[in-house]
Amino acid sequence: MKNQILGFTLGLALLGAVAMATAQAQSYNFTTLDDGVYGTAANGISGNNIVGTYLDDSGNPYGFLYNGSTYTTLTNGVYGTAANGISGNNIVGTYLDDSGNSHGFLYNGSTYTALNDGVHGTFANGISGNNIVGYYYDSSYIAHGFLYDGSTYTTLDDGVYGTAANGISGNNIVGYYYDSSYIAHGFLYDGSTYTTLDDGVNGTIAVGISGNNIVGYYYDSSYIAHGFLYDGSTYTTLDDPNGVYGTYAYAIDGNNIVGSYIDSFDSSGDHGFIVSVPEPSVLALAALGGLSLLLFRRRKS
Repeated sequence: MKNQILGFTLGLALLGAVAMATAQAQSYNFTTLDDGVYGTAANGISGNNIVGTYLDDSGNPYGFLYNGSTYTTLTNGVYGTAANGISGNNIVGTYLDDSGNSHGFLYNGSTYTALNDGVHGTFANGISGNNIVGYYYDSSYIAHGFLYDGSTYTTLDDGVYGTAANGISGNNIVGYYYDSSYIAHGFLYDGSTYTTLDDGVNGTIAVGISGNNIVGYYYDSSYIAHGFLYDGSTYTTLDDPNGVYGTYAYAIDGNNIVGSYIDSFDSSGDHGFIVSVPEPSVLALAALGGLSLLLFRRRKS
């Protein structure tokens, strides 16, 4: 897409694609979200509310709820709490008890309810209405995804060496699995069929979903993470300009995407972010404008 346009013989379609990619790159405005001393990650979003995790000055993890102006700490466990997903007033996540065991939780604004499905730990990652997804470890420490509808846990398995369910929207669930070579692949599960999602050379992790749009991250040939947005046909890379050592997209609601980036390898290098992605119609108009500009420049040359 960055190659120089050599002439009109390359066709208007290619020019339009170049203009579209340029419009996308220029339209993304990343805003940093920092709540902790030693790192912040924005993990879930619902409307104007964002949940995530931060580390205090002792390196202890706490969940948070951010309403656009105020950060509210969420803590349920003795040795740490992580808030991972939100839907309306309900928040899901994971906490560590006084024995260091992991438990999922559902928080409705006043009460924490433990979610336990596995022998060696349960992690609640996403919520949509009354449905919660996550993963648990069995007696052999193999991870299995799960769907919990408020009364019943249903196991979700797609991989040979472990499956994790991360996000849910309606009947669609996204996550990742490990194949026989221990390579991670994202997946989309519609209730009956698993569809593999691969964007990177060294692994793809699908984390969040909203309607037809999926976000996550992939690893390039240097094992640097890049966020992505997948609309069902096209993968668009999402790289925070400050994310020198990686960008991770974790959740999407409408046009808003949250995640984290790493700007350094020290203990305070993790930062949350929110970015708004323009509507396809807006991008199309921007592409037409870019196409007109390219044609004008060609005529002037």
